[in-house]
Amino acid sequence: MTTSSQKQDLAWLLDSDPAIRWQVLRDLADAPEEQVAAERARVADEGWGARLLALQQADGKWPGGEPAFSSEEAAQWWRSMEPARQGTLFPEWTSIAWSLTLLREFGVEPGHPVVRQAVARVHENARWEHDGEPFFSGEVEPCINGRTVALGAYYGMDMTPVVTRLLGEQMADGGWNCEQEEPLDSAPGSGSSTGGGGRRAGGSTRGSFHTTIEVLEGLTEYDRAAGGGSVPEVAGVAEAVARGQQYMLQRRMMRRLSTGELIEKDRQTGAATTWTQFSHPTYWHYDLLRGLDHLRAAGVAPDQQVTEAVEIVRGKQDPQGRWPLENRHPGELHFPIDDGEGRPSRWNTLRALRVLKWYDAARRQKHWRAPKSHRRAPRPQPSDRISARASPQATRSRTARPSPPPTRAASPPPAPRRP
Repeated sequence: MTTSSQKQDLAWLLDSDPAIRWQVLRDLADAPEEQVAAERARVADEGWGARLLALQQADGKWPGGEPAFSSEEAAQWWRSMEPARQGTLFPEWTSIAWSLTLLREFGVEPGHPVVRQAVARVHENARWEHDGEPFFSGEVEPCINGRTVALGAYYGMDMTPVVTRLLGEQMADGGWNCEQEEPLDSAPGSGSSTGGGGRRAGGSTRGSFHTTIEVLEGLTEYDRAAGGGSVPEVAGVAEAVARGQQYMLQRRMMRRLSTGELIEKDRQTGAATTWTQFSHPTYWHYDLLRGLDHLRAAGVAPDQQVTEAVEIVRGKQDPQGRWPLENRHPGELHFPIDDGEGRPSRWNTLRALRVLKWYDAARRQKHWRAPKSHRRAPRPQPSDRISARASPQATRSRTARPSPPPTRAASPPPAPRRP
């Protein structure tokens, strides 16, 4: 039964752009498939989706200009590139990668003629800043490649080589990390003279929530597309996804596996974690709402391992039944898609309500108890451990490419570009 309060929530959400309306109809209102499909079909023709598609240039890029830099070295790195390599990942958040990501989040139909034209422009012209790799070939970092797989699979591209690489880069704990150890096979520019037997000094041996969620979303999108026959199947994807999801679940979505303590410092940014502050768009950043919404969309049955995180989400609902935009990440969008930081967010409200619906429906069907303690999370079983082998391509140096700083100041100090 839908209460009057729930009807008011739905009415507020439906008083919005088609990009939100079709998801509300599908995930919250249980509308007929025909009604959902009709609303989704409008995304590419009106509102935010049509506006973003219209901004694309003939060379596949979106307007964004030159990123802001904190050093002359980074500025020179950018300016020294051939034009085809500029505007692919940087600037944040108006580059090709992030514009295609927004269109995917909006739910544009991949087969729509305008969308197909937009993707074809990227396929023909876009090259990564790293080493000029074609866009849908990916590059060297699993965080970026995870997102690339999500985009390629969604838009119907064969991403088999990048998927295969990501499967080989899964770490012993089930996660992925953009700063993980790599072989030092005398990669050009790496300064290595160890040949094929060494490891990259200082590389992490543990997964990262930021990178893991990026790869999980990519592999899940690929597995979905392969099941529908739009891309080739790759053996081992479902198993890798399940292990990656266990990486998050064993840590209760936000805790250390070794002690059960809350992760209070982000190893990637060096700043205090903001995982309980909900953002949209999330970009490469992990937070609890993003992690839970992934599990929901992937069809994972919720259990006690997500209870604490779900209750944090529930506790942020305001008296009007809405969730605010709490943490706007530094950078610029092409145009606003929410009412601003600190104000009720339709995107966060949509995602929070469907997470609660997923969790509460499962809990009504089960007799379970919430965890009594978070003193220590369970350790992974020995059978779950695999060798973290990087592909030969991963031997290329990361140091040849300085990353520009965020485009506006933040406190605490701004996060690095790479998750």
